[in-house]
Amino acid sequence: MRVVAIGGGTGLSTLLRGLKKFDVDIAAIVAVTDEGGSSGILRRELKVPPPGDVRNNFIALSENEELLEKIFNFRFKDGSLKGHAVGNIILAALTMITGSLSMAIESLSELLAIRGKIFPVSNELVRLVAEMDDGSKIIGETNITSSGKRIKRVSLDRDVEAFPEAIMAIKEADVVILGPGSLYTSVIANLLVKDVKEALKESKADIIYIANLMTQPGETSGMKLSDHLGEIEKYLERKVDLIVANSGKPPEDVLKRYELEGYEMLQLDLENIDREIIVGHFLKVIKDPFDGNLKVRHDPEKLAKSIIKIAG
Repeated sequence: MRVVAIGGGTGLSTLLRGLKKFDVDIAAIVAVTDEGGSSGILRRELKVPPPGDVRNNFIALSENEELLEKIFNFRFKDGSLKGHAVGNIILAALTMITGSLSMAIESLSELLAIRGKIFPVSNELVRLVAEMDDGSKIIGETNITSSGKRIKRVSLDRDVEAFPEAIMAIKEADVVILGPGSLYTSVIANLLVKDVKEALKESKADIIYIANLMTQPGETSGMKLSDHLGEIEKYLERKVDLIVANSGKPPEDVLKRYELEGYEMLQLDLENIDREIIVGHFLKVIKDPFDGNLKVRHDPEKLAKSIIKIAG
């Protein structure tokens, strides 16, 4: 079975971590509009596509995940490299050596013998642009999510070509998965790249949308499941075939901490949705290795097992 997962950030790598345990051909297509943290600095200073989301997916698909995570996620605490992750620096260096992010990924994939393929949605530098509900226009992912305004529509600051192998993977897929991940900045950002939406509209693959566990402050506050789906299908310009949504909740103390930061559990207004929906307890609480806080994430194995069962 050929499975293509489209997204970026933590959500996509969580899904891949589960999928790699099954006998499927995996291809991950990763957004390139990230501007935060180490990725944002490398992007601005070296003029390379942001490597952070790609780094996370390398870790997720590696055979020795624990070791690679220690190496790739190690962040310098002092000096001029303060805040940079080792994996980001390696990918940025390989991008400059090989001439493109896709070639850097291919070279590193051969070296690490990862389980699956990773494609940037494009090799070009591009920024996300958002029109807000008050009529203002904001450029840059970090600026958009920190504005505190409601997003009306997103676009790219210029037309860019999709990476051809990413388009080929979509055309050959049996199953295409959108999400989980930040609605506009991780998932929809991929659909804005030329030819991606067209390939998905023409695809005969089943398209599955994995809903987020929570709303995201500055991006989807107040939105329900039907709102997320409506936005996905607006940019996709076709209906998804199936939705996977979580019904589980974290412990009360963890939930309260998230609520203080502006997050809310995603409301499943199933009565407003006329698609097939798989609802289950796909939530998992993990301890963040960096700050020690308990974080809410999708359970990789439960999520992947459900998707493989559905697709099969």
